[in-house]
Amino acid sequence: MKIDARSISRTLADAGSWRAIVLHGEDTGLIRERAAQAVRLVAGTTDDPFQVAQLDRETQDRLEEEATALSLIGGRRVVWVREAQDSLAPLFKRVLETETETLIVIEAPGITARSKLRALAEAHKQVASIACYPEEGRALSQTVTDALGQAGVTIDRDALTWLMGVLGSDRGGVRGEIEKLVLYAGEKGRLDLQAVQDCVGDAGGNSLEDAAFSALCGNRMMADQALERALADGANPVAVARTVLGVLVRLQKVAQGVQDGQGRAETMKALRPPVFFKRTAAFNQALDRWPLAALSTAAWETQAFELACKQSASPDMALCRRHIASLCTVRKT
Repeated sequence: MKIDARSISRTLADAGSWRAIVLHGEDTGLIRERAAQAVRLVAGTTDDPFQVAQLDRETQDRLEEEATALSLIGGRRVVWVREAQDSLAPLFKRVLETETETLIVIEAPGITARSKLRALAEAHKQVASIACYPEEGRALSQTVTDALGQAGVTIDRDALTWLMGVLGSDRGGVRGEIEKLVLYAGEKGRLDLQAVQDCVGDAGGNSLEDAAFSALCGNRMMADQALERALADGANPVAVARTVLGVLVRLQKVAQGVQDGQGRAETMKALRPPVFFKRTAAFNQALDRWPLAALSTAAWETQAFELACKQSASPDMALCRRHIASLCTVRKT
């Protein structure tokens, strides 16, 4: 059953009433957070091997075995499946046809609207299909202020505005930065602009932007290292594509302004959000290397890369690494 955005919180709060929960979308951090919430609600924990069976790509063929196993210590078991793709759909369907008390929680980042797994989840009345997309703008700002408020921490308006400009949209990264801010401010503390800048620095999507800028500046080794850090932290190839495209679009705006007769520094200052001061050198170096036409070509190729990653059974990780590597060389136009 497809769960609309307004009902997601209520659905997760009542996770035990479902046979299965399928979490999909582009925000891997939010997918992981919601999956852990559902698992913890039903099993009381996320890391007890007697109550929670965690299956990755290599062990997903054990889904039926784990779903039908009885709890050795009582209580309801949970099977937590990560990195699920369409190949899991036939096995998942067979499990749903079997009577079992086990809750199945499936993380399926990146599957498309035409995905067989997603279609199966949306068609079954006892399966909750929940979309997890990155928060932006007002929604992201509300998430940050609510989380800080729960910890008794207040934040000045200008500090919040600056934070929104550097904070990534992936839920895992956002939560990590909020935790740092809460620790920095202390109980019932207050965050001004200087405090937030000192604490967060160049925060959200740091590794992804590092990968993008290192590649565009021609540093293959640093680009590869930053990409692997981001992937290890839970970023998916679609998020990589979105970050790279965002960087390219900002570079295009400045390159176009310079071509139209404006000063580079003036055009960079006009960007919203402005270029973070620690990125200024890399931003200028990328502009020096890439002419406007080449940036446009790279942006088009990045959009094609994102589309390819969304195809069923695509080798998205290989495509991701290849695309970052390709950006180390300026396109000929």
